[in-house]
Amino acid sequence: MSKAVTAAPSRTASAVRLAGVSKAFGTKGNALLALDQVSLDVSPGEFVCLLGASGCGKSTLLNLVADLDRPTAGTIDTGDARVALMFQEPALFPWLTVTGNIELALKMRGVARQERRDRAGELLDSVHLGGFARKRPHQLSGGMRQRVALARALALTDGVEGSGGTVLLMDEPFGALDAMTRDLLHDEIERIWRERGLTVLFVTHNVREAVRLGDRVVLLSSRPGRVVQEFPVPMERPRRIDSTEVAKLAASITDRLREEVVRHGS
Repeated sequence: MSKAVTAAPSRTASAVRLAGVSKAFGTKGNALLALDQVSLDVSPGEFVCLLGASGCGKSTLLNLVADLDRPTAGTIDTGDARVALMFQEPALFPWLTVTGNIELALKMRGVARQERRDRAGELLDSVHLGGFARKRPHQLSGGMRQRVALARALALTDGVEGSGGTVLLMDEPFGALDAMTRDLLHDEIERIWRERGLTVLFVTHNVREAVRLGDRVVLLSSRPGRVVQEFPVPMERPRRIDSTEVAKLAASITDRLREEVVRHGS
């Protein structure tokens, strides 16, 4: 998938490549610049976390990569990758069962009925919800609903032909959960990322969460969003969010983020 104001390169070694991407909302004179000249390369299989103050354009960036919106300038290239977006809220249909919510995503792709049922079962097993297929969303905890949302996102790309792998875009998916549930879901998403060879672009406000999960943390400035610094995370996995190593790097990133917020008066 490729979308651009100018011609995008025909081939790329990156799973996601943004080159000089800007996004403005509104008309001339009243336009609000959300992103300004953002360039970023995400390698296949990499887990990249995006950090920044509220309103810096993190969600806008994900929407552009997901092709839900178009950049005002610059190019975005995801090559032959299959792209799925997981939102902040589960947004499950309350009148459908857990299986029904996942099957709906498969039905939209034209998957046959029996195959839909089989794949939905496999996806539920992959997020450890195989025993909850007939439950409805209101019968699940917040963490379980997010697992269903993850399975549904994977259903949008599962089994789709293409050599570019899957890019999973995650927009603060665990922000509303308690600390223990969030910690358990960190383990789950890391496991699924490894098993499926996903490329993940993960938006969060939680600095420790970014260090706990990411191969790399990308810091955006306050509006308009620009890449101001990147922090490699060279720690072995699995990591603990309360470990000394995670806390030390998170403190350095927090200091840099605070500088950016103060500099922009946000």
